[in-house]
Amino acid sequence: MMRKWPTFPHREGTYSKQAHADFPEEAIYEREAGREGFFGPATHFHHQHAPTGWTEWEGELKPRAFNLNNIEGAQQTSPWSIPIVLENNECKIRVWRLQDTMSHLVRNADGDELLFIHQGSADLYCDYGHLEVSDGDYVLIPRSTNWRLEPHSPMFLLMIENTGSAYALPDKGIVGQHAVFDPAVLEPPAINDKFKAQYSENQTQVQLKRGGKVNVITYPFNPLDAIGWHGDLSVLKLNWRDIRPLMSHRYHLPPSAHTTFVGNGFVVCTFVPRPIETDPGALKVPFYHNNDDYDEVLFYHAGDFFSRDNIEAGMMTFHPAGFTHGPHPKAFQAGREAKKTFTDEVAVMIDTRNALHHSPEAANVENNQYVYSWKTGK
Repeated sequence: MMRKWPTFPHREGTYSKQAHADFPEEAIYEREAGREGFFGPATHFHHQHAPTGWTEWEGELKPRAFNLNNIEGAQQTSPWSIPIVLENNECKIRVWRLQDTMSHLVRNADGDELLFIHQGSADLYCDYGHLEVSDGDYVLIPRSTNWRLEPHSPMFLLMIENTGSAYALPDKGIVGQHAVFDPAVLEPPAINDKFKAQYSENQTQVQLKRGGKVNVITYPFNPLDAIGWHGDLSVLKLNWRDIRPLMSHRYHLPPSAHTTFVGNGFVVCTFVPRPIETDPGALKVPFYHNNDDYDEVLFYHAGDFFSRDNIEAGMMTFHPAGFTHGPHPKAFQAGREAKKTFTDEVAVMIDTRNALHHSPEAANVENNQYVYSWKTGK
């Protein structure tokens, strides 16, 4: 059944006419309570105190930070052997370290796989051909594709499985299909000389994952033997440097404006360097928000993460739905003082409709004091 949200724009007390701009001086902290991930009804409160100003927290539903540089078990030759960091029924998030050439193929029958290459470079060989990949690349691998990597240098990858479904591009609405990134920048593999050079009659194994269990299929030849193909289903590569973010000098756009891929029950967004808002009354850091229908995950790739303190590349933060999150106190104050004119951060955000659960391996690299990092003076 189609549903219609009750809409009744109402004003109460002292408020700003425009969300994320021109706050009342006596209440500089704005908090957005919204539904459906910034697309549903929303209310903007103006508070006298920071909504993240808690002093104690009891219970498991809390903001978490994981240093994935130190996670155990990520150094494997197969991605099906590495630990899961966060998961629900629609999405599984892993990190993978790979140094040596994969002597086997892998195949995920559980869903599409999205790789984000945090460090390193490699030759990727798959059913569709050969593709060179390097740091900053997203690599979209359709379900049940055979593939392997030959690293040029040690690799550190973020893997986001779209369990039981396929990735799609977001609807870009009134800005048109060429905004943010033109689909023409998407690069498929090629049946080139490197691909042809790996044809062989040598015995080859495929590690097939289905239902979380691995099957090993042995062929007396290399299954990557296609001489050509035609169609509109393929492995695709997109580098964050080809993303041209939506911007507004007068209004801080919500994270959904930076959506890169749409999964089943979640979205993947990319934050890339951009100018900071210049209008005197515009908010210049992410706004405090509840986003009560989505869990929020951020993987930090490079640069200065302007809304966070004590975060380094290779770390991940996890903010479950149900409480307000937003910039750390120093970042909020720096935004008020307009100390920066440009962001140089690169980060991958995953917003999931259903609750995520973290693994024991993630708990082992958690900063347990992160929940208190919004205390004044921290």
